[in-house]
Amino acid sequence: MAKQKFYVVWDGAEDGVYTSWEACKEAVSGFSGAKYKAFKTEAEAEDAFEMGYEAYQKKALTSPSSPSLQSSPSMEKEKIPFSGSGLPSAAISDSIAVDAACSGNPGKMEYRGVYLRTGKEIFHYGPVWGTNNIGEFLAIVHGLALLKQKGLHTMPIYSDSVNAQLWVKRKMCKTTLERNEKSEPIYQLIARAENWLRNNSYQNPIIKWPTEEWGEIPADFGRKG
Repeated sequence: MAKQKFYVVWDGAEDGVYTSWEACKEAVSGFSGAKYKAFKTEAEAEDAFEMGYEAYQKKALTSPSSPSLQSSPSMEKEKIPFSGSGLPSAAISDSIAVDAACSGNPGKMEYRGVYLRTGKEIFHYGPVWGTNNIGEFLAIVHGLALLKQKGLHTMPIYSDSVNAQLWVKRKMCKTTLERNEKSEPIYQLIARAENWLRNNSYQNPIIKWPTEEWGEIPADFGRKG
C-alpha cells in the first residue's frame, strides 16, 4: 500500500496544502505556470508552503538534503516542547490562533484570537446570536484584517475549522442560518467580512490546526460537551 503524500500548490487555482493527488490536480489543471510539489510528510509540506515557492527553491538548491526547512525571520518555526509553553514542537509560535464558541447552535456565539508565543488574547468579539461556523469564519477574517493593519503580512493564522477556511478562500460565508430580526446583527458582520475579503489581498497563510495530533487549538474556549 502506497504511503500518503502531501502536495503543495504555491501557484494554482487555489493555493494550499493538499492531502491527495486528485485534489492537487484539480487545483493546477489548466492553470498556466502552476507551481506545485509532492512531499512525504505534512510538516514538510506546510513548511514549504509557508516559505513560498522562491524561498523553498533557494533553500533546496543550497541544502537539498536538509530535512528541516527554514523560513524568513517572521515565519521562523521555533522548536517548543509541550512542557512549559504547552505548544507542540512543530507549531509556529510567531502566529495567531482563532476559535469560536456557541451556546447552542444557533445560539450566543463569540470568537477570539490569541498570540501563540505568549498565549495572550489579542481580540475578542461577542456574544452575539449566530452559529459556531459563522464565528470561525469571522475570526479568521478579523485576524487577517488585524495583521494587515499591523503590517504583519506573513504571520500565519491557525484555525481548526475546515469550513471556515473554505468560506474565506471563496470570500463567502455559506451559512444556512435563518435571517430574521434576531440574526440581523450577525448578517451585518458577515457582509462586512465578505466585503473586506473582496477588497483586500493578503499573504498570511491560513493553516489547519491538527486537533487530533496536537490537541485543542490554543484559542479554544474550553466549553466542549
